[in-house]
Amino acid sequence: MSKLALLGGEPIHPGSLPEWPVFDERDIEAVSNVVRSGQWGGYPFPGPQTSEFASRFAHLQGGGYAVPMANGTVTMEVALKAAGIGWGDEVIVPAYTFVATASAPLAAGAIPVIVDVDPETYCIDHQKIEKAITPRTKAILPVHLGAQMCDMDAIMEIAERHNLTVIEDCAHAHGAKWRGRGAGTFGHFGSFSLQSSKILTTGEGGVLLCRTEELAALATSLIDCGRPHDPEGVVYTMGGNYRMTEFQAALGNVAIERFPEQAQQRAEMAAYLEESLSEVPGVRLLKRDVRHTTRSFYRYVFAIDPQVFGVDHRLVCQALNAEGLSSWEGYDPMNRYDLYQPKNSKLPAPSAFPERFDLEKMYFPVAEQAAQHEAIWLDECLFRGGPELIDDVVSALKKILENKEELKEI
Repeated sequence: MSKLALLGGEPIHPGSLPEWPVFDERDIEAVSNVVRSGQWGGYPFPGPQTSEFASRFAHLQGGGYAVPMANGTVTMEVALKAAGIGWGDEVIVPAYTFVATASAPLAAGAIPVIVDVDPETYCIDHQKIEKAITPRTKAILPVHLGAQMCDMDAIMEIAERHNLTVIEDCAHAHGAKWRGRGAGTFGHFGSFSLQSSKILTTGEGGVLLCRTEELAALATSLIDCGRPHDPEGVVYTMGGNYRMTEFQAALGNVAIERFPEQAQQRAEMAAYLEESLSEVPGVRLLKRDVRHTTRSFYRYVFAIDPQVFGVDHRLVCQALNAEGLSSWEGYDPMNRYDLYQPKNSKLPAPSAFPERFDLEKMYFPVAEQAAQHEAIWLDECLFRGGPELIDDVVSALKKILENKEELKEI
């Protein structure tokens, strides 16, 4: 039995992992061309690189009107404001996601209403959405998480029945498709992050896909200091400066060229991983809905049975990382998330409705089980190293199981 690297043994993968972001001379030339052009910033909006990127991104996702922005948090805030959602309105969000999904409604003056997730996918539970709707509810903010997509058929049916706006959080879902249709094109808006760890990145940045030209014009005005962007040039908003720069857009245009090949490579290796993980006791794959026709792999998430492994997921991730394989235990549940501190924000909604932000009284059993005990998030780089790297992941999990008694002593 090999000794765990965490306990001083030899790591299974002692070498380096594929780097991210990927770049070559095309990126350097694209940025150099922006420098030479003299048009560096986002004004007047959109610049030529940004306009090209918006068109390419909408084509990549298969629809909508794309508005590039400064980041993938403000995209959600802008979507809410463009939909007329603000003071005292309720926005339903999942308990298992990055903090931005809940902080965006707060920034718009709304109340995030947190609901639990589906144990089979870790995405928002549409049955919990239905139960959380009140006369104040104005929007649903579902999150496509890891390599999973929400049940968009069920969510859109609920939204249409209750006349609710849907803003898809697609920070993990570049290129993903549900019934052959791109993530971000089902709801009224689709919010995408281009932050440096995302599988399509401009360093920082975001894109908001809008269902209609009118919504896109409002969103563009909101990020361009309130300037009108409607065809007649007469509709002003109370906006701010959240524009994307020409440097970011130039990098995005090159990244889109690489994306299809990278996406296919990740998909092939993820399928190989799933076949291989069937040999590992105590591992549960998240359910893939047959309607989820194309997956995206920002991170690949699966669950462990802590009783079989003898320890919870944090220690398993530490052991995997020591073996040279990049993993993470995932987000905290929103009610126990250090980054989610609405009462410390001095934003108006927590002050006006303090009872709606009593996190200590909230309980989300599925999200808490995932976040505190069982979820393993594998980094996307593991899916760009060929089948040998996937074999190393499986071997490392088996090694951890073989050494679980020693691991318990840590």
